[in-house]
Amino acid sequence: MPVKHSALIEWRDGQPYASAFQDVYFSTDNGLLETEHVFLQGNHLARRWQTLQTQRFTIAETGFGTGLNFLCAAKLWLATAPKEARLHFISVEKYPLSLAEISMALQLWPSLMDLIEPFLAQYAHLLRGTSSMLFDHRVQLSLCIGDATTAYQSHAITPTKPVIDAWFLDGFSPAKNPTMWQAALFEKMALLSNSKTTFATFTSAGAVRRALTQVGFAVIKQAGFGKKREMLCGHFIGSADAH
Repeated sequence: MPVKHSALIEWRDGQPYASAFQDVYFSTDNGLLETEHVFLQGNHLARRWQTLQTQRFTIAETGFGTGLNFLCAAKLWLATAPKEARLHFISVEKYPLSLAEISMALQLWPSLMDLIEPFLAQYAHLLRGTSSMLFDHRVQLSLCIGDATTAYQSHAITPTKPVIDAWFLDGFSPAKNPTMWQAALFEKMALLSNSKTTFATFTSAGAVRRALTQVGFAVIKQAGFGKKREMLCGHFIGSADAH
């Protein structure tokens, strides 16, 4: 069944703004550079992919938004990862943009057009539940429409064993979207993580830092992007007993 697009957005200086959350989808300084700084560099992806020893790498994201994080990750993967390896990018979006809205937002990034065009062609057929999209036979996107915590808890898009290699904790800020940043989500992150799993997020909120630490992540506070002074990143150190 076709998905009902439910995002409430407005456009400010040519960039999408979420009316319901009173927050931006990406940095007004430069969304693409923000993604590279926070999520790609925060998870050390270029280095990890250049020396990848496995046939598969899985990223899980908590807010798909305009798809910018996915497209940047896919571009980096195609440029750096071994040709025989496959990237599985899992993401959840509770309030999906319409095809017209997401197309307009992505026009800001011409350097990603080789991926944007096949992405939009598949996004046009987005369904309720989880939609699977393929790119160059080396990248798979599993996009689940729904609540992030519910989706990951119900195994709607992930198996039960620890398989996530990197987490992109995105979505609107904890102060404006508290229903996403909750203990149940962090607990599920721990269950799906292993000794090599990393995470990165734009926020430096104390509640997020404490919650991640409590479920077994080593958390580092470092310089944020643009107007944001700090961000969080780190890796999973929880014991096997956590699983």
